[in-house]
Amino acid sequence: MSYCRQEGKDKIIFVTKEDHATPSSAELIPDDPNDPYEDHGLILPNGDINWNCPCLGGMASGPCGEQFKAAFSCFHYSQEEVKGSDCLEQFRGMQECMQKYPDLYPQEDDDEDSKDQQSPEPAPTEAAPTVTEEETSS
Repeated sequence: MSYCRQEGKDKIIFVTKEDHATPSSAELIPDDPNDPYEDHGLILPNGDINWNCPCLGGMASGPCGEQFKAAFSCFHYSQEEVKGSDCLEQFRGMQECMQKYPDLYPQEDDDEDSKDQQSPEPAPTEAAPTVTEEETSS
């Protein structure tokens, strides 16, 4: 015999082996490709950019979100022979905005330069010559 009980905010459901043996009667609703709350990839079925895609890493929000959207949209819809070559102004605007917020948008080149300055590589050392048994026994 299955039953439920409430403990504070939790609902505890006890089921029997027979309950699990019975097939589910739940009916699935077909996916709506235009559902704005449905998880999609970067490009929605209608061809628009999904600004909520986790793959964008939150770049579409924040202090430079509008500049990012302008640059990315321009690139996505670009028809130029070299895709995005007509978007230099939008990318420049995005870069200028990001430079105003170095804590939120660290520059990769700056990170590499600071690592090189902090821990220089040690100078290579010459290996000591090895002595074989033949050389020591003579």
